[in-house]
Amino acid sequence: MSAFTGTGALARLIVRRDRVLLPIWMLLLGLLPLSLASGTAQLYPTDAGRQGYIDSLAGNPMLLLFYGTKPDNASLGALIYWRSATGMVIMALIGVLFVIRHTRVEEEAGRRELLGATVVGRHAPVAAALATISCASVLVGALVTLGMISQHTPAGGAAAMGLAWACAGILFGAVGAAAAQLSEGAGAARGIGVAIVGVAFGVRGAGDVAGGGLSWLSWVSPLGWIYHVRAYAGDHWWVFAVIAAAAVAVTALALRLSARRDVGAGLLPPKLGPASAGPGLASPLALAWRLHRGSLYGWLIGLGIVGGLLFGGVAKTSGDLLADNEQLKQIMERLGGASGAGDVFIAGSLGLGAIAVAAYGISAALRMRTEEAALRSEALLATGVSRLRWAASHLVFAFLGPTLVMVVTGLAAGLLYGTATGAVGRELPRVLAGALVQLPAIWLLAALTVAVFGLAPRRAPAIGWAALSLCVILGQVGAALQLSQALLDVSPFTHIPHVPGGPVTAVPLVVLTALTVALVVAGLAGFRRRDVPIT
Repeated sequence: MSAFTGTGALARLIVRRDRVLLPIWMLLLGLLPLSLASGTAQLYPTDAGRQGYIDSLAGNPMLLLFYGTKPDNASLGALIYWRSATGMVIMALIGVLFVIRHTRVEEEAGRRELLGATVVGRHAPVAAALATISCASVLVGALVTLGMISQHTPAGGAAAMGLAWACAGILFGAVGAAAAQLSEGAGAARGIGVAIVGVAFGVRGAGDVAGGGLSWLSWVSPLGWIYHVRAYAGDHWWVFAVIAAAAVAVTALALRLSARRDVGAGLLPPKLGPASAGPGLASPLALAWRLHRGSLYGWLIGLGIVGGLLFGGVAKTSGDLLADNEQLKQIMERLGGASGAGDVFIAGSLGLGAIAVAAYGISAALRMRTEEAALRSEALLATGVSRLRWAASHLVFAFLGPTLVMVVTGLAAGLLYGTATGAVGRELPRVLAGALVQLPAIWLLAALTVAVFGLAPRRAPAIGWAALSLCVILGQVGAALQLSQALLDVSPFTHIPHVPGGPVTAVPLVVLTALTVALVVAGLAGFRRRDVPIT
């Protein structure tokens, strides 16, 4: 039997399991450059206008950190490739997390061992996960290419851009496969993989921001190679040979590491815990804290601090751009505030950040489903712990966790924006208020997930993530394409007052909060009445 026997069957199983989430993220990322291009073409129809826009953004080191060095020309395609660079980072993260989900998570749950008892080769699980993420990445790249061609950009540049996006998912999918071999826990494997993406991003960003004698740093990073494809600004096709060689080498490493370890084990020795639990684990809430604290720390640092500083740091520069472009200002007003240009940017940025934080709330609520499917909740509920007490321990993080992240985001953004404008005492409370008013919409999506978990647990992941995806499409693509307000109002985020800068109306906040309470109550009532576990 070949070591790759069963790869095709496992790949089909992966596609079946992710038949909802996989198309959603492929469409969202594949259509992102198209939405940016269609809006930018209307706002900046001339090369001169686009060059001024590029020069203004390139003057901010914080933006260079995210976008990389500015393009060599002001064509629409070059601008969009530069502006959508963060999309390639998202592709890299998805590649890492997707492969770990279908390799290490399967081993941790014991399903890999069951499959291994059948006619499945040793390397088939890793090969199936890599084949699936590679095909999905290529399809995303094809959508990017077709979308850019539809905006009348050169076909060669569009193909280079689409292939660059595909390479981000493929290369870092291989990185995820290697990371999955190191630790016996999926959480540690995710930490290793995400840390590699973070280091690659930081090294590439440091080289682009520093420039001069340190510009070589961007070539050290795998993300830097992808950035240096320079679609529409040179089309460096030879870079793809470097990326392909790296992907093949990392894949070979992952397969070799997989062959050197036992199923369910990792190459790094696990850290043994104490023989008996400490007093800090004497309650369901303490256990929930152990399960959720890693995600909470990550969101606090990643969005709360870094994101908040980014919003506040570029608010003044972006506010000046908005003041010079009335059409862009009108679009941003549909996402954010309606008074000063800086307020428009801050409110719009906090709205974008709130949608991201909603993902954290959904994932924290879905932790209940993960614990139930893994049969760990059953052991706790067999003791004196009631169902409501167990569920409440996770709901603390599903609702208070996002609250804490938005508070930190508002404080960081307000402090930096106030420092830039010389009015910390005025701007800090205004920006913090802008962050806090987003909470009812964030809570509503988490509450929807809780309700589905209680009433139809198998559908909770699909419905929770589908609801968030709909909000992203309506809030971002819908605003750029100027869809009707009635359609945009389907998203709860469009009912949030535009703060800072706009009037605050309590009615939508009260209604969204009331709906949140009703959904949570319905979910908990359903959870009390149904069987546990439902796997």
